[in-house]
Amino acid sequence: MLKKLYPYQYVESVFSIDYNELYKKGYKAIIFDIDNTLVPHGKDSTKQVDKLFKTIQNVGFKTLLFSNNTEERVKRFLKNINSLYICDAEKPKVENYLKAIEMLNVKKEEVIYVGDQIFTDIYGANKSDIASILVKYIGYYENGKKGIKRNIEKIVLKLYELNRKYRNRLGNIEKLEENK
Repeated sequence: MLKKLYPYQYVESVFSIDYNELYKKGYKAIIFDIDNTLVPHGKDSTKQVDKLFKTIQNVGFKTLLFSNNTEERVKRFLKNINSLYICDAEKPKVENYLKAIEMLNVKKEEVIYVGDQIFTDIYGANKSDIASILVKYIGYYENGKKGIKRNIEKIVLKLYELNRKYRNRLGNIEKLEENK
């Protein structure tokens, strides 16, 4: 059961991923969570994120935003980004992950999912047999409270770190420090 909670890779941020390397490995599409993955919760996209999407798409990737948020929120985020999207995704519901693959018109093994939460993003991707990358969450919490899910995630991540079999399953996909 725990292996369904383990990401294929755990990285600092979406900006530390070597997208050229992922493309060389045969991946053709990336599904992104929005809140606390690309920007702090509820925030609009930034110039840096807009540029990242242009760079990723220039590499050759198809992209799709996958969010439990409303369509209004997702469209606001997409103001300067050209990407497919699914709102009200009901993560970790497998059917909608599979719908995303269908919308991207790629094979399951050609898709990477990038998100910040183990119990929604990573669990759903893994249940759907999609390679997953966990990024450290962006943002802050009111009154410094993280909530019970984030505290349980810390335990899962400790176990993940101890279990070498499930770590770094995508190989070397992080940018070298000077290229970040």
